[in-house]
This record gives sequence, C-alpha cells and structure tokens, in this order.
Amino acid sequence: MRVLGIIVIILGLASLVLGILFIPQAASGHKQVADSVAPLTVDQINPQYDKVSATFDKLMAAEEPKIQQGADPSPMYNYISAQRALLGLAKANVGTVSAVRTNGIIDIILGVGLVLTGVVIFRQKAAA
Repeated sequence: MRVLGIIVIILGLASLVLGILFIPQAASGHKQVADSVAPLTVDQINPQYDKVSATFDKLMAAEEPKIQQGADPSPMYNYISAQRALLGLAKANVGTVSAVRTNGIIDIILGVGLVLTGVVIFRQKAAA
C-alpha cells in the first residue's frame, strides 16, 4: 500500500509542477498578444474582428465579380482582408492563452488532490 501511496504522491507533485509552469507561460502569452495588438486592448479584439468581418463581407460582395474576371482586387480589399486575418489570429491566440491558464489551474487542483490522496494511502496500515 505504501508503494501505491508514493506513486500517487509523485504523480501529484508532477501535476503541481506542470500547473505552476503553465500559469506564468499563460501570463507571458497574454502579454505578447496584448503587445501585438497594441492600439487595441485584448477585450476589444472580438468586437473589432466582428466589425472588420462585416466590412469585409460587404467589400467582398462588391469585389468578387471583378476578381473572378481577372482584375486585381482593390487596395482596400487587400487591407481589410489582411486586417481580418490578423485579428482572427489574435482571437485564436487569446483562446489558446485562456486554455493554457485553465489547464494550469486544473493541474494545480488535481496535483493537490493527488498529493493528499497519496498521503492518506501512504498512512493507511496494510490490511492483513
């Protein structure tokens, strides 16, 4: 029984270490995303993406027939298209950072639970 308790404690400590490592990585990623969209705040990414996407849809309806005929798209079409793509990447990165932070918190909670469970198992007397 003691060996099982030691194994559970080791798994709990590993989970705790991973959780502690994930939290600073998430904070670093959040800062990097915030720096990359500097004029905007992270909270403004979704509304700005929706606004640019609506503009892009309207512009695409007007530009698509010209593009299919072989004409070059207008500079505004290219600009809005690039802006939409970059805001979409920022949205994805914010989601990834949130997932990493949540994963770190869950790992810490699981690690504490496993360590406590391992201690309980370790202290139990062997059943005869």
